[in-house]
Amino acid sequence: MRIQQLHYLEKIAETGSMNEAAKQLFISQPSLSQAMKELEKEYKIQLFYRSKLGITLTAEGREFINYSRSILDQVNLLNERFGKEAVRKQIFSVSGQHYAFVVHAFVELVKKLGEDEYNFTLRETQTENVLNDIQTFRSELGVIYLNNFNKTVLLRLISEKNLEFIPLFIAYPHVFVGRDNPLTNKKRITLADLEDYTYLSYEQGDTNSFYFSEEILSTLQHKKWIQISDRATIFNLMVGLNGYTISSGIISSELNDEKIVAIPLDVPDRMTLGYLKHKKIELSDTAKDYLDLLKQHIRGYGFGIIGE
Repeated sequence: MRIQQLHYLEKIAETGSMNEAAKQLFISQPSLSQAMKELEKEYKIQLFYRSKLGITLTAEGREFINYSRSILDQVNLLNERFGKEAVRKQIFSVSGQHYAFVVHAFVELVKKLGEDEYNFTLRETQTENVLNDIQTFRSELGVIYLNNFNKTVLLRLISEKNLEFIPLFIAYPHVFVGRDNPLTNKKRITLADLEDYTYLSYEQGDTNSFYFSEEILSTLQHKKWIQISDRATIFNLMVGLNGYTISSGIISSELNDEKIVAIPLDVPDRMTLGYLKHKKIELSDTAKDYLDLLKQHIRGYGFGIIGE
């Protein structure tokens, strides 16, 4: 397989015509056809249906081109980043569990750059994805929490994936509820107080292990339980259904969290929040800037940074 063949495949799929694709690629139609036959022979698949009406992808061809496009995306990123004539954009990606302070620091990082060119990615995602993103260099930094329940399993995985976990701060569990929830009358909440309310948690996909949960006390049974994939929806359900979730206690009014209240949960537990990096990679200046902003926001919420 050659990268050039993948470009050819993309153009054929785009135009639906071997002749038109050859014209736009400035090569002969026989050369283009031969390149595709070689690709089909190499992978022992049929990429196209060929007819008088044009060319369409087969089912295998559609699956193949999805993988092909991901390769071409990576090639384009390499060219943008390292090409001799490329404008050197700042490249940065961070993955994390669903925390407002992660987003807030990302916003401030973008503002700090002003009009400079950049290519950034922010991924609020499942716990396993955070680890995998750092392992595969999809992201430079990841943000997760550890506690007494999950740290043995997660630290083993972190080590196996050649990653490091650097703790940032300690947080005590809080219940997040909407401002109109009757629980807001309490200064502290017990587990018994929560029994009749709908429990909201972030779903963790195929690896739905208790150890990957973003919420502590993940093994508790709940009469009413809804799993959600994104932070906006979980907040909407807190307000609309009087639901609740358990997290660090950090709420960002700057990110439209004003409808949510955090109330301390009366349990003997705590969360160590920190960031992940790959052991083999030296952090970029952009990643270091992001960490500085992250620490500033954490201090702004009244937390001390571990080691300072």
